[in-house]
Amino acid sequence: MSTHERTPTEALARQRAGAQLIDVRDAHERALGMAQGARGIARADLEADADTHIPDREAEVLLICQSGRRSQFAAEALRARGYRNVASVVGGTMAWSDAGLPMDAPQLDEDFSERYSRHLRLPEVGLAGQKQLEAATVLVIGAGGLGSPVAYYLAAAGIGTLRIADDDVVERSNLQRQILHTDARIGMPKVASAHAALSALNPRTRIETVEERVTSENVERLLEGVDVVVDGADNFPVRYLLNDACVKLGKPLVYGAVHRFEGQASVFDAGRHRGSAPCYRCLFPEPPPPEAAPNCAEAGVLGVVPGIVGLLQATEVLKLVLGVGESLRGRLLHIDAMGLRFRETRLSPDPECPVCPPGRDFPGYIDYARFCAGG
Repeated sequence: MSTHERTPTEALARQRAGAQLIDVRDAHERALGMAQGARGIARADLEADADTHIPDREAEVLLICQSGRRSQFAAEALRARGYRNVASVVGGTMAWSDAGLPMDAPQLDEDFSERYSRHLRLPEVGLAGQKQLEAATVLVIGAGGLGSPVAYYLAAAGIGTLRIADDDVVERSNLQRQILHTDARIGMPKVASAHAALSALNPRTRIETVEERVTSENVERLLEGVDVVVDGADNFPVRYLLNDACVKLGKPLVYGAVHRFEGQASVFDAGRHRGSAPCYRCLFPEPPPPEAAPNCAEAGVLGVVPGIVGLLQATEVLKLVLGVGESLRGRLLHIDAMGLRFRETRLSPDPECPVCPPGRDFPGYIDYARFCAGG
């Protein structure tokens, strides 16, 4: 063993004699338990600003990681900067624990750390961001072509509560694109099938199922306590209703739609950004006539297209919850699967919109079915 290494027992003795013990693992690793009394400073942070963390270059410093490798590299980096008394703990925290030396109690359970380890390594997410995801509630309207990939990826990502509303049952014709469901669950309510699939994927995510059609009478109950709403509906009355409710209640609405080989996605957040962000009605003041907008059963859809759009919607949800990146607010993304091309349309709020201009009182819910039928 070199003079730049210490066994865990030797390190504990040196620590008790006044040496600094620094754990250079990332925060989520340290949260699973640390050598007692160690300071937590991630290796990258320590090497980037060593003088701030260790102002005395003559101080005795002991570095520890999980197995001893990262701490060895960190010790070499510090010695190259003039720190004379730096050593790495051989075998790291695993050897320290195996030797029965004192440990600080873990702050995280092992399942959390392993399940979300790839998120925890992202500075834009990290431990704090993953906790934000775990505390979030997302409402997904529809457990069909769009709702399936959205719900799958949000559950996998660790969204704490998924509330899924759908009043339909699984049919064989759904399975070409609605990947939440299986042949064995034909005839089962879609929300029950979704619950089975998502709970099997991530038992940490709470799945709330609502086997109801969305109406003016229940929409505000569905939105209660929700952070983000996902529009996975397949009809215009529900889209207009969701838009109006989200504007009224100040909820971001993640929009998606598909038709044959094409799709669209956007974020409508006018309720929280009056006058600077458009709502769905700013884009579509009036619905197209029914003959101009056939549904999937009438016009058909390439099975992967809802998957593409749903993944984009899930991405927007995660960004909104984490508060990172640039959302699709004020932008409509068009997807052409046949040419595999994406194009973007800039959207502006409509000052004549009946629901979202600043200072405009909510006009109340309307008969959306009649409105969309042109009545």
